[in-house]
Amino acid sequence: MTTHTVEATLAQLESLGTEKLRAQNRKRGAGDNQYGVQLGDIRKLAAKIKTDHALALALWETGNLEARLLAILVMKPKDLSADDMDRMVRSVDYAWLADWLTNYVVSKHPDKESLRQKWMADEDPWAARAGWSLTSQRIDKSPDGLDLPALLERIQSEMPGAAPEVQWTMNYCLAGIGIHHPEYRERALAIGEALGIYRDYPVSKGCTSPFAPIWINEIVRRQG
Repeated sequence: MTTHTVEATLAQLESLGTEKLRAQNRKRGAGDNQYGVQLGDIRKLAAKIKTDHALALALWETGNLEARLLAILVMKPKDLSADDMDRMVRSVDYAWLADWLTNYVVSKHPDKESLRQKWMADEDPWAARAGWSLTSQRIDKSPDGLDLPALLERIQSEMPGAAPEVQWTMNYCLAGIGIHHPEYRERALAIGEALGIYRDYPVSKGCTSPFAPIWINEIVRRQG
């Protein structure tokens, strides 16, 4: 039984919000249905609630950014059907939210592999982003069964025209192949150089560029 109401939880989130962070979120692509709450405060509230799947579903339906981020942390992935998961992935409109959903919920779902394969061929940018993100996780941790040369072919041909939301996770796959699979490193570097995507991406001092050749070479250097 839910012990936390949606109304009370939303009120808590609203009390934690600031206009400064709302403005920052808007610059990053978030809409107006948000409070501007620090992620650390959302995590603290989730720690108090622990797991509350009914509350999570109700919070998700509000469409509010922080309510959805909180919902991700307190829901039970295995209690969602594959159709539920598909609808949720397609309903997001903000990259940070999309990645939290993939990392904390979709990646723990029993149907994640069939969903990954479905989304990899999807025209919806948020579904495709999730598919490539799950593929990136497999490239890093469980590559058996993946056709890495075919993935490189797709990246080379599709990444230039992909939506920005999809390009980002395709780039993770390109870098992951170059970093974790030495036999394909030269090809991954060549593709990255030829595409030039994120070559001039601004990065803070001390951070690694997302430009695949720089990223691959830096991580390999650190591992060496």
